[in-house]
Amino acid sequence: MNIHSYINNDVLPLLPNYPVKMVRGMFSNCTNTHIPVVEDNRLLGNISEDDVQGFDPDKKISDYLYALDLFYVQKSTNWLDVLEAFAKFNSNILPILDENSIYVGYYELIDIMSLFKETPFLNEPGGILIVEKGHTDYSFSEISQIVESNDGKLLGAFISNDEEDVTQITMKIGNIGLNNIIQTFRRYNYNIVSGNEEDSYIEGLKARSDYLNKFLKI
Repeated sequence: MNIHSYINNDVLPLLPNYPVKMVRGMFSNCTNTHIPVVEDNRLLGNISEDDVQGFDPDKKISDYLYALDLFYVQKSTNWLDVLEAFAKFNSNILPILDENSIYVGYYELIDIMSLFKETPFLNEPGGILIVEKGHTDYSFSEISQIVESNDGKLLGAFISNDEEDVTQITMKIGNIGLNNIIQTFRRYNYNIVSGNEEDSYIEGLKARSDYLNKFLKI
């Protein structure tokens, strides 16, 4: 999935000599949580809207370089890792650097989420199943085999929790009811976190997976 067409430059990056008063005005005219600060096409960091409100309006950004948040993705980063970075850095924009660490623009969260919403995981009908097993006891190849051996279609799967030596996997399964698949997972010693009626799976997913729930509400 090519996301380069979503590289955005509508909001130009800041320069260190910009006055704080001017930057406050820029934030009032956009919805960005952050704006990149660039010098000689190199990213110095990102200034947040919350932080700039506490800065002296008569000073310059260069006086607050220590307060910048340094985060970005590479132009070569795939869309799923970009989505993960949005969650990690709690921002609605992500600066993009090329292979020479030159600033080329930024991604907006809403654009990347539109890609996620087009995937079969969300678009195609199916049931959500959440299972868990020890860190070293599961494999995605085994999970896929269990689903397909029961004539199911695995539309997507991801690790929704990973702690205390137990890994939780959330998957979406199409083409078939889930009862036989659930029973097979149990025979393979997987714990069923969310099961029984298909109508309850989406609610279980929302309650147990903060990562996905955050984006489904956008």
